[in-house]
This record gives sequence, C-alpha cells and structure tokens, in this order.
Amino acid sequence: MISLRQLKYFVEIVDAGSYTRAAEHLFVAQSALSRQMKELETDMQVNLLQRDSRHVELTEAGQLFYARTKRILEDIDDAIVQAHQIGKGEQGRIRVLHSSSVTLSAAMGDIFNTLLLRFPGVSLDFSRAPSEHQALDIDEGRADFGLVRLPILRKFPNIQIKKVFSEKLVVALSKDHRFAQRSHIGIADLRNEHFVSVPHKDRGGLSYLVAELCMRHDFFPKAARATSRKASLLNLIEANLGIAIVPESMQEIAPAGIRFLQLPPQDAQSDVAVIYRRDASPMIAGFIAAFLALMPQAEKI
Repeated sequence: MISLRQLKYFVEIVDAGSYTRAAEHLFVAQSALSRQMKELETDMQVNLLQRDSRHVELTEAGQLFYARTKRILEDIDDAIVQAHQIGKGEQGRIRVLHSSSVTLSAAMGDIFNTLLLRFPGVSLDFSRAPSEHQALDIDEGRADFGLVRLPILRKFPNIQIKKVFSEKLVVALSKDHRFAQRSHIGIADLRNEHFVSVPHKDRGGLSYLVAELCMRHDFFPKAARATSRKASLLNLIEANLGIAIVPESMQEIAPAGIRFLQLPPQDAQSDVAVIYRRDASPMIAGFIAAFLALMPQAEKI
C-alpha cells in the first residue's frame, strides 16, 4: 500500500538531488529513506530513481510520477489550508448588497481591498438593491450583508443595523441650469424644480430622506418627466432634464457637465449603515466586525 509519507519522501529526494540532503531536510535517517523508496518501487513494480553515490536521477516513469505526485501533494496542502479556514469561518463567498446611492468609492474600495487581504479565503459578490429591499433579501437568505442609506422603514427582528458613516447631501444640476453659477442653495429654492429621482415618503433610504427634507419646507418634490434610479440619473441631470439631491460621494462618478451645490448644514446630513443577520455565520460576522473596525465613525459590534 503506497503511503502519503512515501510520496513526500520521493518528492523531497528529487527536489534535494540526493538521499543525504533529503534526509537532512526531513530529519530522518538515510537508511529509512532508502527503505521507503525500495518499498514504493516494489509496490509500483517500476523503477523511479537511478542512484549513484552522489546523486539521483529520475527514470522516464519517475519523471511522470514526480510531476503528478508533486501536484497531488500541493493539492493536499491547499485542501488542508482551506479546511482549516472553513473550520475557523474564514473561507467562502459573501454576497454584498449596496444601495445605488451608496457608491463604491475609492475610499470604500481601499477598505474592501484591505479586508480581502485579511481574509484570503473570502470572495465578494456585489449587487445593487434599494435600501428598503435589502433587509428582506438578507432576512430570507438571498444576501449576507448590505450597505444601505438610512432610514429603513420596515423592521425585521433578525436584522441588525449598524451606522457606519455620515455623509453630506448636495444638489446636482446641469451646468446649463439657471442655478449653475451658485455655490450654495436652500431646499426651499427647489420648490419649482423637477426631480429626476422620484422621492417617495414610504420607500425608505435616500428617497424617503429627500421627501422628508422637502416636506419640512412645505412642498413635495415634483417628478420630472424623465426619471431614473441613482446611477443613470446623473446623465439625465447633465442633459438638464431635472435635478436631484444626492450624496456628496456621487461627485466621484459624475459627468463633467454637472454642478453640485452645497445645502445648509441642517438639511445636508445622511447616514449609511451596514445591515446583516443577527445569526450570521462566523465568517460573515468576522468580516463585518473587521469592516466596522476600519470605519472611523462606525458603531462597533
């Protein structure tokens, strides 16, 4: 019966180039190596090595057996590492949702790259979903954790919400808009403007927040005749088809033809949170804990 020890000894002898050096590397007696190789060749009924007093050479059969055996041993080592990672909750795929208003900025990319270095057995699968829908997807097991724009209106007992950072809101409009030369603007000044992202007071996320801001100033935002979700709305704004109130981070992905105006501080606050199941697996819980630790403003688990 061929043993794993014999395979390891065989590869080490070939790599070292002699029985003497292989014995030193393996901390075994040279006679033990010779005995194991003789048993291996006897069981296989083929000569694998040609020996002399100074070195060893592979036979033609030995060359084939060496290449295959080395690959097998490497696969076994990889399997051991992966099994260890799985056992410790460090191996697997994490399904990440993010709202279209939570852009994967360069700063956020740096954080995820840092995490992937810390968790070499983890891969990430990103998808976009509205903030209000993410909690349901995670609660029902279709995703593992999400990045949402608060507030989340519908509550799920098994869903944990942790604020990760606050972000300013700004008004995005075309360079050809009549307000384009301003640097600041008030919510009340938008009373007669048309919004390309339709706010909704019952939808949660940024949509709810924008509707609430406008209602504080005694109006509900008017929908433009051309509307869109967060990513392509920037193209509609550039075409001067309407305006939007958006997170400041969207400036990173905005076309050149868009201007961003500052809002008064009391109207310019938005919070982003991470959401996940309270009974998340050790791998996911560990990844999220590390994510929160890298976010200076985050509430710690």
